[in-house]
Order: sequence, then C-alpha cells, then structure tokens
Amino acid sequence: MYVVIAKRSVEKCIQKMPVAEQNKFIRLKQLLKEKGPEQPALMNYSKLGPDKYHCHLSRKWVACWTCKNGTLTIEVYYVGSRESAPYARH
Repeated sequence: MYVVIAKRSVEKCIQKMPVAEQNKFIRLKQLLKEKGPEQPALMNYSKLGPDKYHCHLSRKWVACWTCKNGTLTIEVYYVGSRESAPYARH
C-alpha cells in the first residue's frame, strides 16, 4: 500500500473545486493508495516523464503526481485547471 500526500497548494485548490471534481479527486487518492502511481484506466492518463504522471478529473480539471522510483510515497503536486497545469507551461 502506498502513502499519498498532497502539497498545501493542492489542498487549497481542492476546496475551490466543484463538488463533483472533489469527489473524483478523493477516488483518485484511493486508487493511488491501493494500486500505485500508474493508473492507465483513468481519463486521459499519461506518464509525463520519469516518475511523473497526470490524469483528467474532468474536461477542465487535472491532477499531477510523482512517485520517486523505489519509494511507496506518492506526492500530488498539482490539481487545477488544465490550462495552468505544469506540463502546459511554455
């Protein structure tokens, strides 16, 4: 079983999200805890690079997380709009 932690900025953003997306994030955290960082069944899941992953909670909202190789700790480092996602920055 994995340990899932979220950055403080993620916790603040979650409070501002619509309830439906909050519930999807709760489910994502459960899946990450139970099955680990790779979640190919999730909507628009992809690996962003070594040890980094993301998926869409809905059309507008995404979540990004990292899991250093060899550890059982997953850190959710971004939840928010896909336009502001770290991987979308130029």
